[in-house]
Amino acid sequence: MSGQLAEVAARLDSTRQLGSVISAMRAIAASRSQQARRELEAIRLYAATIGQAIDQVLGSLPSGRSVAAPAAPGDGVLVVALCAEQGFAGSFNERVLDVALPLADKANSRLFIVGDRGLMVAGNRGRTPAWSVPMAAHTDEVSALADRISDAIYAALAARGPGRVLLVHGSPGEGEEQSIEQRRLLPFDFGRFPARLADGQAPLMNLPPTILLEQLAVEYVHADLCAALMLSYAAENQARMQAMIAAHGNLERTEASLTLEFQRVRQEDITDEILELSAART
Repeated sequence: MSGQLAEVAARLDSTRQLGSVISAMRAIAASRSQQARRELEAIRLYAATIGQAIDQVLGSLPSGRSVAAPAAPGDGVLVVALCAEQGFAGSFNERVLDVALPLADKANSRLFIVGDRGLMVAGNRGRTPAWSVPMAAHTDEVSALADRISDAIYAALAARGPGRVLLVHGSPGEGEEQSIEQRRLLPFDFGRFPARLADGQAPLMNLPPTILLEQLAVEYVHADLCAALMLSYAAENQARMQAMIAAHGNLERTEASLTLEFQRVRQEDITDEILELSAART
């Protein structure tokens, strides 16, 4: 085997090995995205259960009495951008920050970034967040991460910073691109709950309604955070799966080109050997 043929054969073998790695990464990303979607249903059920409890407590309040409306928020906003923790996710982080950064440019506003890859992209754009934390690497880390984020949010609000909190995150779609969503997390709006009793019966409460509502609101915010994190995790892995599909397509074209080159060089080597043998006999 000539040196050129050996070189082409090595490149072809390396390309095939890389294809196996890409296929494995695509399968893992698809599995993680599907797992996140399944677990999202449990989070939504949890949030719905808390919402029903808020409905009943509000419905049990004496006629004419209502929960005090949240204080008017300040001009600033705390933007929490949920980005990717790992690479090979295409333009996922860029698209999240395209939405988050303009929102965080307002006066008295702050930016929190979840995900080291998003932190890197923000740094490339000359932006340093007020706080950052790694994104969950597995779905079973989402609840603990939501606790860390909520602690940081409440600490920022307690310091009389921005009056509103917005979440910016990806959401898995049916097509090739994930949608980028933003939702208000705080201040908590009790007005979106219908305030009704189940079967007309007032619930049994061991706490004053105002305290109970405050605790339920904290739980609902936690569920909101968990849902957003799970959606972002699913979208990140869907983006990675699609990036791997595109990479596999490019690799297949490269492999086909290398295969043709290998056959051409091999044929040239065979031809040279035949010519050498023919010349030696004459």
